[in-house]
Amino acid sequence: MQPRQIRIDVHHHFFPLTLNKANSNTKVGWRTPAENLPWSPEISLKSMDDSGVDIALLSFPAISSGSVSLENRTATREGNIFASHIREIYPRRFGFLASLPFLNDIEGALLEISYAFDELNADGISLASSCGEESDATYIGDERYDIIWAELNRRGAVVFLHGAQTPSSTPYPHPCLGIPITEVPNETFKAAAHLVVTGRKRKYPDVNIILAHLGGSVPFLAARVAVLSSYMGCSLTPEEIMEDFKSFYYETALSAHEITLAAMDPFVGSNRILFGTDFPAVNTEMADWYTKNLMGFYGDGTKLDDIMGGNALRLFPRLRAHIR
Repeated sequence: MQPRQIRIDVHHHFFPLTLNKANSNTKVGWRTPAENLPWSPEISLKSMDDSGVDIALLSFPAISSGSVSLENRTATREGNIFASHIREIYPRRFGFLASLPFLNDIEGALLEISYAFDELNADGISLASSCGEESDATYIGDERYDIIWAELNRRGAVVFLHGAQTPSSTPYPHPCLGIPITEVPNETFKAAAHLVVTGRKRKYPDVNIILAHLGGSVPFLAARVAVLSSYMGCSLTPEEIMEDFKSFYYETALSAHEITLAAMDPFVGSNRILFGTDFPAVNTEMADWYTKNLMGFYGDGTKLDDIMGGNALRLFPRLRAHIR
């Protein structure tokens, strides 16, 4: 008998009541499915059961705003404890990726890394693409964050990198093309490119970074960055830049289609692609549309098994003990 395929969703959010998701949506041009609000673990479990997902790694939505303050540290700590409690209640169904305080709070970030891994046994860290808003925004490859990356590298941490909901310099073009649709994937690309051209991706090779949504526009713009950024003064050669883009992991949420997958497969290979859904930001039917595309592209076999769960088990070995 053929072994059952394991499905691990590495892109699965939790929405605590303090987030007030319905209100924040109106500012960015998105509508979280009404049936997913107010969110509870049981809503996710129902979707997971319907979609055949064994384990979901919970992460807080990527938010770049905030301040260096005790209040921000406290809110972050409470969110991480909340997620860890869900994992304690449902140890076979959930893991979690811890959040960090407003990243300019270097001391607070380092303290939370220690608490998340050493006390809560977090499976990894979730980071937004940038810290701050408008002209004060700083991408996570900035040198001021070196000490944070050094600590994550020392721990061999897994980092889930998600584009922030950063507005463009122009209004989004249409009510059906809000910030989560048009801007978030590009923010993921910009953060990844920043890590590459600043040399941070190469400097901290023991951090395993997962890019949300197949890296946004990374597969299509990496070659552009390779030559043009090298020309503009990046110390890496075009070949080294491409090599570093290929060293990320990429997850499939809201992105799997024969067109995108046809680009990803030769770019990084199936051993660096992971399964994700972005639930509960979307409903089960929407997430399943992408899963069907993924399954149709790869068909049955080792590549699909690796993407759906095998690669995640290698990145998150703790989960093996909870697979039935």
